[in-house]
Amino acid sequence: MAVNPQAAAVNDDGILPIVRVPVLDRKQALFAYELLFPRPAGVDVDTAATAHTQATLSAIADGSLKRLVRDNRAFLHMSRDLLLEHADILRHNARLGASISADLGGDDQLLEKLRELKSHGCLLMLEDFNLPADPAHRAGVDALLRIVQFAKVAVNHRHPVAARAHMDYVHAFGVKVIVTGIDTHESFADYADQDVDGFQGKYLLRPERVDMPRLTPSKLGVLRLMGALQDPENGPVELGKIVRDDAILSYKLLGCVNSAYFALPRQLKSVEQAAVFFGVNRMRNWIFTMAVSGMDERPPELLRQALIRAHMSEKLARVIKPELQEMAFTAGLFSLLDALMNVSMAYVLEHLPLAIEIREALLDGTGPFASILDQVRHWEEGELESDAALRDQHVHQMAALYVEATSWADHVYAFADGSASE
Repeated sequence: MAVNPQAAAVNDDGILPIVRVPVLDRKQALFAYELLFPRPAGVDVDTAATAHTQATLSAIADGSLKRLVRDNRAFLHMSRDLLLEHADILRHNARLGASISADLGGDDQLLEKLRELKSHGCLLMLEDFNLPADPAHRAGVDALLRIVQFAKVAVNHRHPVAARAHMDYVHAFGVKVIVTGIDTHESFADYADQDVDGFQGKYLLRPERVDMPRLTPSKLGVLRLMGALQDPENGPVELGKIVRDDAILSYKLLGCVNSAYFALPRQLKSVEQAAVFFGVNRMRNWIFTMAVSGMDERPPELLRQALIRAHMSEKLARVIKPELQEMAFTAGLFSLLDALMNVSMAYVLEHLPLAIEIREALLDGTGPFASILDQVRHWEEGELESDAALRDQHVHQMAALYVEATSWADHVYAFADGSASE
């Protein structure tokens, strides 16, 4: 008899295998995070969800979940048993909400518990709303809609008329709609003028289609800076000269490297000093990071995602190809350059001299960095490759890298947008 392997809830360091997936509002600001658990192939879905959700709830006590989502709303899938057993945790964490399966609408005990949670102001969301044909099933869904504040409606596999009917049905109960499956900017535009509170899908990581590619002056300035930094002959003095003309960039860069996060033994007073202390290649990547993070024309979550990819790519390369880790950072950061610049990758790379290994990864999906970027993308989407011999070890490694990368990305972005408190 086949036995499903058990899902490890946390690794030896207590790190959760978890991904935060942004839900944006119509202005592309963050509305909430949905928390997903990457699951190795062969692990039972319910087993993995239960183990990981229990671990997440226990992690609330030490503040690790709060650090992951900052002070934003976050929705976590919760089973019936977990909802009944852990209601107190939801009551005492106002920004954490439960995501509930529509199949639970016929459970009177659970419905009573959900009403109690709602009376305490707890956030509740119905997962993947669908209009059941069966009257009994529909009655259960209706019972949930009378309780929850939010409902997810998938639109990528529905005709717009059918999607609109589902949204109208949800709104009739006074429930807010989160549309999912928004995988193109055209799809976002189709629903942006409708009564929708949140949008989720792959569109965020893709450039918009434009008739004539065009780079704004600020984007061209960033590319010129990146191009100047590519010269391998540049040392600490040259890096200092390149950045010196941009007082804001210099200020943010030094503020970030001198912050308590890095716990340096002494304060660095110039870009030249920072380049000597950290090394030229690492400082070059730092300047890339601050320049990209300072582009306020794109959604903040897209910028954070680029930073997360950069950090994870660097750390993965340290294990696979240590001599290429700093170049891997650049590959990860630039893997979303098309979406950040809102032009095709081929077009943006015409303006940017990059090492052939990075160009191969970004344009063709080949070369030494292609597999690293694939691992990061799979993790973002909650997917893991099925043929990993050390599957649990791989999950633990990726979980630790992701948590570290999100913390680092949030910290750097705070300095880039001026909201850092240190």
